Amino acid sequence: MMTVTPPKKRRITGVRKTESAVFLEAECGVLRVMPQTGGIVRISFSEEGDFAPAQGSFYRDFSGTISFTVTEGAEEIRIVTPEGTAAVRRETGAVTFLDARGQVLLREAQDVPREMEKITLYRTVLSKGLQVEEIETADGVKKRVKAAEKEVCGEAYRTRTRFSFEASEMLFGLGQGEHGEWNLRHSTYYVHQGNRKIGMPLLVSTRGYGILLSTESPALYSETRGEAFLQTEADAYQDYYFLFGEDLFRVVKNYRRLTGSASMLPLWAYGYLQSKERYESQAQLLDTAETFRQRKIGVDALILDWISWVEGQWGQKSFDPERFPDPAGMVEQLHALGIRFMMSIWPNMSPNTENQREFLERGLLLPGTDIYDAFSPDARKLYWDQVLRGLAPAGVDAWWCDSSEPVTPEWGHVMEPTDGEKYENFKRDAADIMPQEKTNAYGRYHALTIWEGMRSAFPEKRVVNLTRSGWAGSQQYGTILWSGDTAASWECLKEQIRCGLQMAASGMPYWTMDTGAFFVKEGPVWFWKGAYPEGIDEGYKKLYVRWLEWAAYLPVFRAHGTDVDREPWAFGEEGDPVYEAICETIRGRYRLIPYLYSVGASAALEDGMIMRPLFFDFSEDEKASGIPDQYMLGDSLMICPVTGEEDRRDVYLPEGTGWYDMLTEKYYEGGRSVEMCCNLAHIPVFVKAGSLIPGKEAADCTDRQKGAATEVVVYPGKDAAFRLYEDAGDGYGYEQGEYCITELKWEEAKQAFSAKTTGDMRFRSGEIRFRIASGERA
Repeated sequence: MMTVTPPKKRRITGVRKTESAVFLEAECGVLRVMPQTGGIVRISFSEEGDFAPAQGSFYRDFSGTISFTVTEGAEEIRIVTPEGTAAVRRETGAVTFLDARGQVLLREAQDVPREMEKITLYRTVLSKGLQVEEIETADGVKKRVKAAEKEVCGEAYRTRTRFSFEASEMLFGLGQGEHGEWNLRHSTYYVHQGNRKIGMPLLVSTRGYGILLSTESPALYSETRGEAFLQTEADAYQDYYFLFGEDLFRVVKNYRRLTGSASMLPLWAYGYLQSKERYESQAQLLDTAETFRQRKIGVDALILDWISWVEGQWGQKSFDPERFPDPAGMVEQLHALGIRFMMSIWPNMSPNTENQREFLERGLLLPGTDIYDAFSPDARKLYWDQVLRGLAPAGVDAWWCDSSEPVTPEWGHVMEPTDGEKYENFKRDAADIMPQEKTNAYGRYHALTIWEGMRSAFPEKRVVNLTRSGWAGSQQYGTILWSGDTAASWECLKEQIRCGLQMAASGMPYWTMDTGAFFVKEGPVWFWKGAYPEGIDEGYKKLYVRWLEWAAYLPVFRAHGTDVDREPWAFGEEGDPVYEAICETIRGRYRLIPYLYSVGASAALEDGMIMRPLFFDFSEDEKASGIPDQYMLGDSLMICPVTGEEDRRDVYLPEGTGWYDMLTEKYYEGGRSVEMCCNLAHIPVFVKAGSLIPGKEAADCTDRQKGAATEVVVYPGKDAAFRLYEDAGDGYGYEQGEYCITELKWEEAKQAFSAKTTGDMRFRSGEIRFRIASGERA
């Protein structure tokens, strides 16, 4: 017979309170409960009783900022704060979270709440045994460590925390899935980085709470056979933050309190951004800019995709002098037209480049790769020094940090791997070149490179970093996350809407995608599967228009892709319905700039949300929680994209308020569905009764709207208020209070409108007038 070694007991045998935490001791280890002000409780468990400060060190620490009491009973120990309670079951150490009213929000599994497995950490050694293979992908040539000598560099734990969720609650967040995943219940969802996937460590529930992991390693959520858990792959100990909230807005505020407030984007970033794969020369860019202005179509930035460098010198931070003979002169001409310039830069550099030679000489590349080590402060400084020497003198306004995962093993396959295979491949390839405990966070460290460099060198320009990967805290660094290289189809459009809403639920304010999808045609590999082999045919034109109409109501409005051109005139000429619909969509975006910029300012200054699923605003409306293709943009606009070939869609109007069709201004009662006919130039957009929507006359760029009158449309039915935000439009004066707020108000009983401005009056732009929406009942 084999000898059985019983597991160590979980029963709590000792309780110790300090000013900032409660330590609950058991034979199996120590549970630490740290209440923090604002509705945060940190839950940590260590088998050894050690809580290394490096774990979660990126997050802000509010421990010791709230009073709490500890009450011991025979069955449980209660840690009580004015904002909520953590009740620990004495027998097993399972934690139950209750709100300030004593209502249970979440329970850890009561019998076996947590498990840990010790693992050995290794790092790749640069030696003669190192074998690297090169894989040709649509993202360029990628290096992968095939074989290597490794040395032990430490120990960590694979952790698993089990939870008992209510049958009716829905779970969202954990970043952007590849297939537009929605409610994560009863599924296995992998949290890692990929070309079309952005992992994030925040999970939120429709019951009004959040769980924020402190890990920077890969993770997963699994709920099968009645068992649900969150797992992390490499941590010093088990660790998560429970975020209480009066509602999910408060949960996101707590996420931002811990991980950092979003930086503010410049005004121009809310205009239309034109990109494609690719503008090949200075002449093409200038010709495109002139064509926009001649056609009187709004555009605020042109974006240069890859190969700004000399052919064959991938990632070199300099311009090809033949194709870009005068970059500074080019940017100066763009600026004269009111157009900014963004360009693509990469974390990897070909072996034949001067840039890579510098990194090699100083040992600042990730082992076996051409990728710089963004975890190293010295490497970040060198990377920015190269940008400053080779690109920034041209006057570049913004950066597109492509391939910032920085490994995408799924793109080395002809046949699509399963989700589980993608996860395991990412874990393997990323751990071969990066610290295993940090492999999900490379994109954030890379963003820090750009943030620190731009803030130091160009304080007059707000940082704008379009990037394909991020992690908790990326929002601090001027990042706009985008969804990767998608493939054109109506199904993909539907999935992308859900992707954007999941990113919003994950706490990220700035998100966009490739309008019309990156791939339009079908290629030889699994990801190059556009549904339009002829390119711009009638079918694709319609898809593109509907996609663009949705994109116009995202935080960032950008067109991009390969296979076909993406400028408006690629789809027709003046008088053509498709061309006119595209132009009207862009004009509509510019009319809304005052509203959008003010909502964006709220995200930066007040930790607000720009876009979000309906259940954030209508938590009491059960039907709203299940709708994945309508969402709120700010507090007032409900966006309802058209996601099929028919020029109609059903729209659900959440209960508890009335709604106005923004196009016709007809009024509808809430709590019902309506069928909307949608002409080619518009998708349904509804305004909540009791709203004020500031707008300006459309112009060909945001610079040329400055000083123009603001018209406020009143959508009556309730008292209404809106904070109209104005500042210099760029730079960081807003951090010192250099802005003004105009409090717009509507008093329903008096049918009276008022506007009162406070703050720095230098930025009050143009007169404010108002009109009342017609409100004809539908």
